[in-house]
Amino acid sequence: MNKILIIEDEAVIRSAVKKLLERNSYAVDTAESVEEALDSYDPGNYQLLIVDIRLPGKPGTDMITLATGIPVLIMTSYASVRSAVDAMKQGAADYIAKPFDHEELLLVIKRLLRQHRDARTTQALKSDLAQTYPITGMIGSCPAMLKVCNEIEKVSPTDASVLILGESGTGKELVARAIHEQSVRSKAPFITVNCAAIPESLVESELFGHTRGAFTGAEKERAGVIQVADGGTLFLDEIGELPIGAQARLLRVLQDGEMRKIGSDHLQQVDIRLLAATNRNLKQMVQENSFRSDLYFRLQVVEINLPALRDRETDILSLSRELLKQTCKQLNRPLLTLTDEALNTICSYHWPGNVRELKNAIERAVILADGNEISTNLLGIDIDNSQPEATDLSLEDYFKQYVLTHQARMTETELAKKLGISRKTLWERRQKLGIPRTAGAT
Repeated sequence: MNKILIIEDEAVIRSAVKKLLERNSYAVDTAESVEEALDSYDPGNYQLLIVDIRLPGKPGTDMITLATGIPVLIMTSYASVRSAVDAMKQGAADYIAKPFDHEELLLVIKRLLRQHRDARTTQALKSDLAQTYPITGMIGSCPAMLKVCNEIEKVSPTDASVLILGESGTGKELVARAIHEQSVRSKAPFITVNCAAIPESLVESELFGHTRGAFTGAEKERAGVIQVADGGTLFLDEIGELPIGAQARLLRVLQDGEMRKIGSDHLQQVDIRLLAATNRNLKQMVQENSFRSDLYFRLQVVEINLPALRDRETDILSLSRELLKQTCKQLNRPLLTLTDEALNTICSYHWPGNVRELKNAIERAVILADGNEISTNLLGIDIDNSQPEATDLSLEDYFKQYVLTHQARMTETELAKKLGISRKTLWERRQKLGIPRTAGAT
């Protein structure tokens, strides 16, 4: 059971939040001040601290440094988004403004606990990987990956923008994190935004923030991710999906270090390093006038190209074994082994979903395995004679042929997992490429 410590001086609020969390199966302790919390409890025994920003005695933000490694959710009843953002810059995990909706609070808590759990797992894996793979978990010794690692080492100490290119599932976010963690901004925020996952009407609000009343539904002032990333690194994944209007505003940030919230006339100075990634051809998009050329050249100061997994033949076996080791550790399973047949199948498969698909296949196998070995059938890899060679078809043609070949006997969820993408991305690519779903597909 997750343990949560609430530090709030208002008894009514403290009691209401405690009851809400206990009804949702959390173990909860409370305190009226930072001093009482430190005298009565060990913050390191909790998975989350929920702290009012203004308390008698020491401010709530002191818990950020006093509870190292424990996420702190800041509560504030004051119309001071700036103070909440300052708290996040100090290391707070997030903030929520009073009066808050109970469902909203529960969703934020669930997300922060999941992120904390994932972060601890990642840290444990990093320590295992550090000696063998010095570039923050980058696994591979083929010439293409050695080139990528060399480029990461050279660009990380600089403040240059980096454009990371590669097919879906090749590890573009991992490269971005490696660059951030080896930069002078490593102690500052690393903020990730998937541009394809945000509705077009909300993209600018998400990036730049908005004032209260800026548009219908904007009931509170909200900081954008650029403001939150101030001093650190902003990683924009799938930047090719960014609308033209947002591209122009982003260019202003890169050129002048200035941004303006939606609905505000006030310019704010920001200092961010921008890393961007895409699997789309931005040069072609520039020619088609769907991507600004001036932004493209701003992004393309340094360009890192990630190879597809099928082009990393000498890495596939070592990568598979390392992913298996990581997965067994994450799932608290004894270390399993891959049979010779499974290894041959892994080497023969085309891997359209790249490393993400390989990771999903291994995770599935570990979950389903009864013994100490992983056989081919547990991987769920379907090798058939209709599979095209990577050299014969473009990625889009391969995607289309793969879906048309397998959709009659696979659900949408199974197709997406095989391709190493989400159901939403599968649906979007169907629309883009004009691939109809078969009757009754789910």
